[in-house]
Amino acid sequence: MDETWLNRLRADDIVLLDGGTGSELQRRGVAMNRDAWSGVAAYTHKELLREIHADYIRAGAEIITTNTFGTSRFVLEAAGLGDEFSRVNALAIEAAIEGRDMAAQSAVAIAGSISCLPPGLDVAAYPEATKERDGYRELADVLAEGGVDLIALEMMEDTRHAVMAMEAALEIGLPVWLGVSCRFAADAETLVGFDFPDTPLAEPLDTLLPLGAAVVNVMHTDPEAVAPAVKEVRARWSGPLGVYPELGDFSAPNWNFTNLMSPEDFAQTAAQWVSQGARLLGGCCGTTPDHIRALHDALPDLLEAR
Repeated sequence: MDETWLNRLRADDIVLLDGGTGSELQRRGVAMNRDAWSGVAAYTHKELLREIHADYIRAGAEIITTNTFGTSRFVLEAAGLGDEFSRVNALAIEAAIEGRDMAAQSAVAIAGSISCLPPGLDVAAYPEATKERDGYRELADVLAEGGVDLIALEMMEDTRHAVMAMEAALEIGLPVWLGVSCRFAADAETLVGFDFPDTPLAEPLDTLLPLGAAVVNVMHTDPEAVAPAVKEVRARWSGPLGVYPELGDFSAPNWNFTNLMSPEDFAQTAAQWVSQGARLLGGCCGTTPDHIRALHDALPDLLEAR
């Protein structure tokens, strides 16, 4: 297990993450699944997924993320691929490892993504608690056995499902990232869970932070909401901090590449997040290898922003 990235973050260095994987698959022509979003892509388009991982590394990413955001067993069951759970996840892990082998000139870590994506993208369709909890633990086990270096919890937004996912991830023994996602409420001031508008961001933070993450990330969040979200995190968390925002909008099951920020503006905006304490930088849905390349090219300025 390579923890070079974690030692660098603790030493106040900047580490670059990849950008959107599911949205990049769609941008390159892969149809998104109505029940599992990008979760089946490794099963149907492994070679393209491998190339995307390699492209992010060539752009400067030092950590890449497995395409397992939507591959828990209960999500794949909704997509008719429950019996292919092991195969789908093995292919996703292989694509990341092979992409690294193709492109890495120096150490590149692999983050195993786990989300609380519900079956059919319907927050009313979660299975009963035991099955849901077992689904997160099963995915974490498969990721660890497949050779990932850490578990990246993504889009943790509430105090029920996110707790089950985080507890399952922590049982594995790998470093765990806590990735929280939010948006502005109707009052344009209060930050709430991205898919849970009745849940203030403060509630999952206060519930999840004591569980013990290695890194806390503000991710899959509109750039305009990132700075206030980082402020809320920093009021509760003094450890390594990351930012990887979304660019665009979602209309299930497709990502809409609207209101995009240019790579150059993205890198300039990232300097503000660095000044707030962010040291892990990358992108989520809607960002591309060009956005990561811009971060890489701007590293002298970003380091200065510390």
